[in-house]
Amino acid sequence: MKRVPAGKFAMGSNDFYLDERPVRQVEVDSFWIDETPVTNAQFARFVKATGHVTFAEIPPDPTDYPGMDPALAAPGSIVFVPPTHPVELEGDPVWWQFVLGADWRHPLGPGSSIEQLARHPVVHIAHSDATAYAAWAGKSLPTEAEWEYAARGGLEGAPYAWGDDFMPEGRRMAQTWVGIFPWHNAAPPHRTRTAQVRSYPANGYGLYDLIGNVWEWTADRYTDADESAKAPRCCGGSAVDPVTDRYVAKGGSHLCAPEYCQRYRPAARWPQPKDTTASHMGFRCVMR
Repeated sequence: MKRVPAGKFAMGSNDFYLDERPVRQVEVDSFWIDETPVTNAQFARFVKATGHVTFAEIPPDPTDYPGMDPALAAPGSIVFVPPTHPVELEGDPVWWQFVLGADWRHPLGPGSSIEQLARHPVVHIAHSDATAYAAWAGKSLPTEAEWEYAARGGLEGAPYAWGDDFMPEGRRMAQTWVGIFPWHNAAPPHRTRTAQVRSYPANGYGLYDLIGNVWEWTADRYTDADESAKAPRCCGGSAVDPVTDRYVAKGGSHLCAPEYCQRYRPAARWPQPKDTTASHMGFRCVMR
């Protein structure tokens, strides 16, 4: 973990999505935060020690989801499945599929594994899984303000965690989409989805992967229903349900692309339903 000093900062942005507005001054106390998202290796130790069964490994109760297809009342999670040709970016995101048997151990579904992904961020994590891990580790999930303050790394007003330019001097600074979203992925084979943590430079506080790689849960509920309903559905596999509790996710993921989802910034936020897991949802913890 790294210690983040107490201070004030300009939270939010007036330049991108409406739910990031307005920019306002926020003060936070000092805290410690994980250098990286929680990895598969770390989460495996938690599961071994506690026997925890993740949300994606438990069959859903159809009575909790009126109109649910009974065939989907089995363990699974939402997986990014890229189309093989250009698709319309407006409307339903056809690149998301609910895959039976997908979970943190099987990130792409049955037949996949994390055998070579020990140092990649754990994915298919629900909010309850993240809070359970944090409690076991003697930590907490960060508030949205803590997370954003840490992600900015001491920079004031910069749109990105590393400064004013998305790719300074052509250098890629985070694990985000390379190519034409969502069908043409031009990244090297080992980086078409998540990347090993610490693959990109640390920010000013010595923290890695706060931008891109995986979305990260926070402790704060998302309450801006009007703006979330307008948001592009790039970041989740289903429409925003105003009834379901949603929590703020931060940082964007490896699927964020300039032409569709510019949420690879400290100010960006996403209303993730607490009961929705996906192949790009992870977390990190804090201690106060």
